[in-house]
Amino acid sequence: MDKQWSKTLPAGGKWSAVIGKGKLIQLTALGGGANLSMLLYNARDLTERYNMSDTLKAQHTSHLSKGHVLMSDNGLAMASLVEDELGWHDPISGYTTRQHTDMKYGVTTYQELRNDWLRSGQENFAVELLRNGLGTRDLVPVVNLFSKVICDANGDMHFSSGHCAAGASVTLRTEMDVLLLLSNTPHPLDPAAVYPSVPVEINVRAASPLEADDYCLNFRPENRRAFENTWDYYVLST
Repeated sequence: MDKQWSKTLPAGGKWSAVIGKGKLIQLTALGGGANLSMLLYNARDLTERYNMSDTLKAQHTSHLSKGHVLMSDNGLAMASLVEDELGWHDPISGYTTRQHTDMKYGVTTYQELRNDWLRSGQENFAVELLRNGLGTRDLVPVVNLFSKVICDANGDMHFSSGHCAAGASVTLRTEMDVLLLLSNTPHPLDPAAVYPSVPVEINVRAASPLEADDYCLNFRPENRRAFENTWDYYVLST
């Protein structure tokens, strides 16, 4: 029987953990309109982290879905999207800041509201980075899971309201030991005037061994090279 670990991340919540390679991380929106911002770092060398530009350039895409691989700034495969019920996740829009959150949803403080104050993605990530020996200088572009942003012919970005329905899920497979950071905070382009309150369920379990016909491995030639770089990294360092 597979061992499974579960946690529910409330609206505004933050979380980080080291997750070993060969794990499935299933993330499920427990309500409509979810947004979960994510960062990845090499757990064995925190100077290496997810690289948005290389990930998108190598796979000729501006969004992420099943088959895509999250690549590091050293060209390694960090995690793969092995299942996806939405077909589109936003890697280009960033995270909310304190100023943005105050202007959009009203000024709140911890001193006044305690755990009911409205958190920003930037603050959540700053806290989790500090807990793991990093700092704000280590902040990089995030992946906004459950959110869709399209660009029109003029290059203007448009948020797709209603993209994520309750119960929608996405599953990542770790291809290396990763430090995972999550912030359950609003998408910066979400036009909703009320701070979203959508919990996200996290389930972690063992993945099956990688097969030669694996969908993510063969999705693009660049993906295979990233996997090969990761395999070499572990052969040479263990």
